[in-house]
This record gives sequence, C-alpha cells and structure tokens, in this order.
Amino acid sequence: MIKHNKYFDGKVQSLGFNNELANMTIGIMEPGEYEFSTELHEKMEIISGTLEVKIPGEEIIEVKDGQHFEVEAKQVFKVFAKTEVAYICYYG
Repeated sequence: MIKHNKYFDGKVQSLGFNNELANMTIGIMEPGEYEFSTELHEKMEIISGTLEVKIPGEEIIEVKDGQHFEVEAKQVFKVFAKTEVAYICYYG
C-alpha cells in the first residue's frame, strides 16, 4: 500500500511503503529547517542534496548524496536542508 504524506505546509512530502519485508518512505524536502520525531529507529539515506542534521547529544553533521544518518526511537531531531533534498527513510 502507498501512502502520501505532507508536512510543513507541503514543503516536505513523501510516499510511504510497507509490507512484511520493508517499512520505508521516499521523499523530497524543500530548503528549510524542520524538526521531526521518531517512533521507531530510523535510517535516512540522502539520494540528492545536502542536509545538516542535529541529533540530541551530538554535534551537527552534514549529510549529502549517498550518505546516511540514523536516529534512535523516541527522539526529536532537526534537519536543515541546504538545497532540495531527495531521501529514503527506513523504519524499524
């Protein structure tokens, strides 16, 4: 099943997919600053673009094309999209 998600007045949008093998979204982010919270462990892989990421207790890191970062469950984290960003997010 495919689910369309819109956040921050449509500036972040994704398509969600889940089945017995995978739980993920693929999305696009316009330049800007966004705060997200996690229910499950998340791994976000950047397909195109550049993000700065602030995870609680850690330094700000830059993540770009082909790189990824991970956030534990029940966390709030911030991202700063320097450019338009395309990403895949894996849950669990």
